[in-house]
Formats: sequence, C-alpha cells, structure tokens
Amino acid sequence: MSGTGETARIIPFPVRRNAAALDEGQERLRRALEGLDSAIAGQRVAVAAWRKALGELGTVVSGLGESLHSYRGNLDKLGERVAGLNSQARQLEQTADAALASRPK
Repeated sequence: MSGTGETARIIPFPVRRNAAALDEGQERLRRALEGLDSAIAGQRVAVAAWRKALGELGTVVSGLGESLHSYRGNLDKLGERVAGLNSQARQLEQTADAALASRPK
C-alpha cells in the first residue's frame, strides 16, 4: 500500500453452506434412502410372489402332464378295442357274405 491513503480491501472468506441448507440436503437424502428401502422391500415381496406363482405353475403343469399321459393311455386302450371290434365286424361281414353266397337262389 502506498502512502496515498488507500485502505486495504478485505475479501470475505468463503463461507460454508449454512447449517439449515446442509440439514435440508441431509433430510432429502434420508427421504430418498427411505423411498429406496421401501421400493426394495416391495420388490422382494413381488419376487417372492412371482416365485410362488412359478411353483404353483410348475405343479399345475406337472399335473397336466400326468393327465395327458393318462389320457394318452386311455386313447391307446380305446384304439385297441376299436381295432378289435373292427376286426370282429369284418369277420361277421365275411361270414354274412359267405352265408348269402351259399344260399340257394
């Protein structure tokens, strides 16, 4: 400074955020984390319900497979019976044709 009467200019030291603004930020962060915790808990419940539904679906599909297997077995048995009846009907038809052919006219 020169001797001309100039005075020094004081530069204010940077002030940290005031405590209220810092508390507000902490409160927002706390609320955001609570929301995240709540969302994660909801997600856990949804995943558990989804897994339960998959288990139930597996049980139903397994039961359906067993039913289809049983149905297939019944169809096979029915097919065998129909084939047997068809064979008997053809034999009766041949017998009837032979009887009609040997009948005097």
